[in-house]
Amino acid sequence: MRELLPHLPIVVTVARLSSFAAAASQLGMSASAVSHAVKTVENRLGQPLFARTTRSVSLTEAGRELLPRLQAALDEMGAALESLSAQRGEVGGLLRINAPRIAQSLALTPILAALAGRHPKLSVEVHADDAFVDIVAGGFDAGIRLGDAVQQDMVSVRLTPPLQVVLVATPAYLKARGMPKMLADLAGHNCIGYRLRGSGSLFDWELADAAGQRIAVRTTGTAVITDATYARELALSG
Repeated sequence: MRELLPHLPIVVTVARLSSFAAAASQLGMSASAVSHAVKTVENRLGQPLFARTTRSVSLTEAGRELLPRLQAALDEMGAALESLSAQRGEVGGLLRINAPRIAQSLALTPILAALAGRHPKLSVEVHADDAFVDIVAGGFDAGIRLGDAVQQDMVSVRLTPPLQVVLVATPAYLKARGMPKMLADLAGHNCIGYRLRGSGSLFDWELADAAGQRIAVRTTGTAVITDATYARELALSG
C-alpha cells in the first residue's frame, strides 16, 4: 500500500471539493493527473471511491467509509510535521558520552553545567570508562579522549587548553628514596604504573628531557592501576 501514499491527499482533496477540476486547480495539477491518481487508488483497492457523472462527483459507500479515516491520518501526519518544524533548532533527546574518569572533572563538568542551562530538554548520559572503547560500536554519540588517543576518521574538537603533567611525590617518600635528578633515575624509584584497559599494555610515561625532547619512559613499581584518578591517592600515601 505504500505506493498509494502520494495519491491519498489527492483523493481527499477531490472528496472535499466534490470536483476533479477544482481539485486539480487547487493542487496545481492537470485534471488528467488527478483522475489518474484516483483511478490508481481505486484499482489497488478493487472498488470505486467516487460516483462520477458529467455534472457531479460524489462518494460511494466505500468512499464514505474510507475518507474520514484518510483525512484523520493526513491531519495527524501534518500535525506531527508542524510540531517537528516548530522544534527545529531546539536541542533535545538523549546524548550518550563515553569518557575516561579523569576527563570528567578536567573537561566534562563545565560542559554539562552549560548544557543543562542552555538546552533543558537534553539529557546527557555519561559512561565513565578508561578502556577507550570504540565510540560508534558502543552506541555512543560522542567520546572524550586524552592526547592523541582518537580513533581514525573521528572528528575531534579540543575541550581544554594543553595540560601540563608533573611528577609528584610526598616529602616522606623523597626523604626515604631521594630526589631523582634525571630521567634515568626513575628506574630506581617506586613508580605508579597505569595499564591501558583497551590494549592491556602498560602506559609509558611521556616526559621531556632537558633539551625539551619527548621521551617515553618505561617505569616499574609495586602498584599498577587502571583508574588514573587513583594515582593521586596512592602518591599521597607515600
